[in-house]
Amino acid sequence: MVDLTEEERAAITAIMKRVALLMDEIGWATPLADLTEAQVRALIEEAVEGFREAMSDIARAQTPEVPF
Repeated sequence: MVDLTEEERAAITAIMKRVALLMDEIGWATPLADLTEAQVRALIEEAVEGFREAMSDIARAQTPEVPF
């Protein structure tokens, strides 16, 4: 089991809507075993890219501005 940080948990919450929108296109009733390779790849890419963006946004929000 992975111990997630508070920031990682927030990033996961942030990407849930992105993944849900993709699942709307695929169809929520579609069993995972019936997904095509392209659909699985799209879900993984959406989750990873969304996570990276959310973590970047969180880091940017926590970094104080340099007053020059």
